[in-house]
Amino acid sequence: MIRAAGLALALLALEGCGLRPLYAGGGSGTVATTLRSVSVAAIPGQSGWLMRNKLVDRLGAPAGGNTAYRLDVTLDDNITSFGLRSDQSATQERRTLRARFQLVDLRRGTVVLDSTAGSDADVDIVSSEYATVAAEQTALENLTDIVADQIVARVALYADRSAPAK
Repeated sequence: MIRAAGLALALLALEGCGLRPLYAGGGSGTVATTLRSVSVAAIPGQSGWLMRNKLVDRLGAPAGGNTAYRLDVTLDDNITSFGLRSDQSATQERRTLRARFQLVDLRRGTVVLDSTAGSDADVDIVSSEYATVAAEQTALENLTDIVADQIVARVALYADRSAPAK
């Protein structure tokens, strides 16, 4: 009984502080509608192809072809070797994926959001070259997921903060 009262009091306190869900309104809410109005420009390279597909999956298709924004993404994908053995061969690699992205308002032709996102992953270098290449590819796929989530989250925050006050 005391727990229930404490929970109710905590919920009332949260309501008073102005917290509200980012995706309020579900699929028809302001944020979801804005995300669906974003087209993703082509991104060169294999990592660009992966990133564009992940962003399109997360943003959804523009509703009725109504594209209000374009997302321009530039990727920097690096692999750095370190952890040297006595024969000067590397034992580990760090794969780093950084993205600079700009959200362009197509109606005004202006950049409304300019930011970066990134992550990195360690890859063990093993005696099998195939296994190392497979680990590098898996790292790229995982990094692309992480960076795409960061980009979509920032675009969603922009959509929420730029929505007209109710």
